[in-house]
Amino acid sequence: MARTHAQIEELQASADTDYLLGIANRRGFERELNRAIAYMKRYRAFGALVVLDVDRLKPINDAFGHAAGDQVLKAIVAELTAHVRASDVVGRLGGDEFALLLWNLSETDARAKAATLEEAIDKLSFVFDGRTINAGASAGVAVLDTHSEAGRALEAADSAMYVRKALRRHES
Repeated sequence: MARTHAQIEELQASADTDYLLGIANRRGFERELNRAIAYMKRYRAFGALVVLDVDRLKPINDAFGHAAGDQVLKAIVAELTAHVRASDVVGRLGGDEFALLLWNLSETDARAKAATLEEAIDKLSFVFDGRTINAGASAGVAVLDTHSEAGRALEAADSAMYVRKALRRHES
């Protein structure tokens, strides 16, 4: 009975975790986001949501294969987790899109953190078939407070990310 219970717990944990990257998947991240917002409403806390999209992952996958793309994703996750606190949550929403739940950060600090994350990922370089490749990333921010709703916050951060992605395209 104990072994069956342990297997059930393991299956539940794997249902909320991205097997490739070892971080929360969309389901797990959304669960954590909903919990965080409930906490914020009860205790008048605040934070920020950052949605980050990897630039140029599709061309890397197409040119060098999915193993190369996986290597890029793993390096990006290592960079993201190195730049956040243990209390923050990093999740993969799907494909090349990530989300970060950052506790007790003002909008100004969250925007600065998003810029730092973009810069850190922009600096990553990879060598595939003798070619040096950079992926890059674009990040959007939504403030979380006592009035937040998870779905709307995700939409707001996602929209901000697409605006940022368009600006970065024009900067290049």
